[in-house]
Amino acid sequence: MPKASSDAKPADNLLKRKGAGTGRKQKKKAAKDPNKPKRPPSAFFVFMAEFREQFKKENPNNKSVAAVGKACGSKWKAMTDADKAPYIAKAEKKKEEYEKTLRAYTTGLATGKDGEESDKSKSEVNDDDEDEDDE
Repeated sequence: MPKASSDAKPADNLLKRKGAGTGRKQKKKAAKDPNKPKRPPSAFFVFMAEFREQFKKENPNNKSVAAVGKACGSKWKAMTDADKAPYIAKAEKKKEEYEKTLRAYTTGLATGKDGEESDKSKSEVNDDDEDEDDE
C-alpha cells in the first residue's frame, strides 16, 4: 500500500501548480492607445543616446549592444554630479514637455475631442440650419 501513496504525490504536485484547478481565467490587458504620448527618457538614457553615437565612431567594428550598454553604464557611474548635470537638465526639460502633452491628451479625452465634434455643437449647427429654412 505505500506504493499508492507515492503515486498520489505527483498528482498532488500537479494540483498545487500555479493556477491549476482554480477555474479562473486570466484577465486580458487593456489595449494601448497609439495616440498617448510616450514617457520621456531619464537622464541616463539622454546620456546613453549621445554616448552610443560616440562609441560607434570609436569602435566601428563592435556590433554588440551589450558591450555598448556596459561601457555606457560604467562611464555613467564614474561621472560626478557636475558631469551629469546637463543630462539631468535635458531630461527635466523633456519631462516638462511630456507633462504638457499628456495634460492636453487627457483633457482631450475628457472633453470628447477625438477629432470629432461633440453632439452639442452638431445640434447647434442643425438648429441654425432650421432657423434659415423657416425664413
